[in-house]
Amino acid sequence: MKMKKFNYYQPTEIRFGTGRLEELGEVVARFGQNCLLVTVPEIPELSELFRRAKNILKDKGINVVHFDGVIPNPTVEVVAKGANLAKNNQVEVVVGLGGGSSMDTAKAIAVEVTHPGSCWDYIFSSESQPTEKTLPIIAVPTTSGTGSHVTQVAVVTNPQEKYKSALFNNHLYPRVSIVDPELVVTLPPHFTATTGFDVFAHAFESYINPHGSPYTDMTALEAIRIVARYLPQAVKVGSDIEARTWMAWADTLAGLSIANAGVTLPHGIAMAMGGYFPHVAHGEALAAVYPAIMRYTYKASPKKFATVARVFDPSLEEKSDEVVAEKTCEMIDNLLQEINLKIGLSDLNIPEEALKELAEASLVLPDYKSHPRKVNFEEVYELLRQSYKGGGSDGD
Repeated sequence: MKMKKFNYYQPTEIRFGTGRLEELGEVVARFGQNCLLVTVPEIPELSELFRRAKNILKDKGINVVHFDGVIPNPTVEVVAKGANLAKNNQVEVVVGLGGGSSMDTAKAIAVEVTHPGSCWDYIFSSESQPTEKTLPIIAVPTTSGTGSHVTQVAVVTNPQEKYKSALFNNHLYPRVSIVDPELVVTLPPHFTATTGFDVFAHAFESYINPHGSPYTDMTALEAIRIVARYLPQAVKVGSDIEARTWMAWADTLAGLSIANAGVTLPHGIAMAMGGYFPHVAHGEALAAVYPAIMRYTYKASPKKFATVARVFDPSLEEKSDEVVAEKTCEMIDNLLQEINLKIGLSDLNIPEEALKELAEASLVLPDYKSHPRKVNFEEVYELLRQSYKGGGSDGD
């Protein structure tokens, strides 16, 4: 079979392994002496990490300005506050320390502080785009889920428009990412599950995406293999450094995959849900809609679905793709059950009367256009109805 033509781009320097946080000062010093540290508000569980990061930076002579205003589903107002702080202190480099919200906020700040107007003026659908003036970004993830430390994406919510969108530009790739699995061991089980399922979703959607390539197929399938083996253990025993290390690597691989292949329908729906219902965690949104979408889709991509099923269960190797593809749906159900994430939209306090509006919003971002089985408004609405109590269709 002839191999397809493809491009692959990844400019981020990845420093992976336990203890690598100690290199933060050395890394930041390459880009400037005035640093904006971007985090969520300080709570007792994070105090020691924040203190340690600041000391590592200060030991290299770096002046640290701490912006601790990050919230889940970060808004344009949050980004503006961080950008103003950065401007007032003549910041030269931005460090996102935390989960996807902290890293995305750091990226958006790096744009807004160096460009006219708001970060919202530079979302992917705008005529204006970030330039080389964007401040250098350093990413230090404390969850294994979003892949933001190796992507060119910063997700931002505009509450006035009830719209969650993204800046998408190569200038948003972090210059360096420090992936230290030791920073993830204190993440509670539910957040380990939601972020970990996002790793699976990134890998799976990039694998079934027509914009994928042999390179992204390779990284995506390896990420799926790791999730199948290690996510349940990481949820059960958060202190298991082996499971945490492998999940950090799966997160990185899945991020590398979506940066070059993209996502599909589930992420379009989850993004819309985050815009309308900011209290819903991204991984929760994905978990709620995945069972129905899997059953709707598997017949449209039997070979790839079957390949994923065989990652979970190699004993299926001798059976036909058509038979095995359907089993993938059951396997994802079982994974969600095992990590205590088998939920419906009703469990997320989403009113049933909002489903039509949510279906319309799910078709605003272009993610659905890359889904193996094409959808329209009525089909998305039906998938949301099936997902309300938790469930799926037969794929017909």
